Amino acid sequence: MNIRKAMLPVFAALVLATTAGCAVMRGQETVGAYVDDAAITTAVKGSFVENKMVDAAAISVETLNGTVMLSGFAKGSTEKATAETLTWKVKGVKQVKNEIAIRP
Repeated sequence: MNIRKAMLPVFAALVLATTAGCAVMRGQETVGAYVDDAAITTAVKGSFVENKMVDAAAISVETLNGTVMLSGFAKGSTEKATAETLTWKVKGVKQVKNEIAIRP
């Protein structure tokens, strides 16, 4: 548990470093909106890391103008639903598109 909490800031920095500037360069949103979306994505992934029911490594999170798209794989419908519920709890989320596939 302590490792998860210690790794959260590292993970957040990694996410921000690898995605910095991508959407703004494509002209999809303003710089302020991009920063907000990056913060939402980081918060959602952080909530996945903290929750034992969700495998954060198996679920991708993308945010555009407050709309969060979840994709990847879940072990069951409970994990898929938990991921969506956690996403809705993050401040700034306007819509959630849950495209998570359930592994057979």
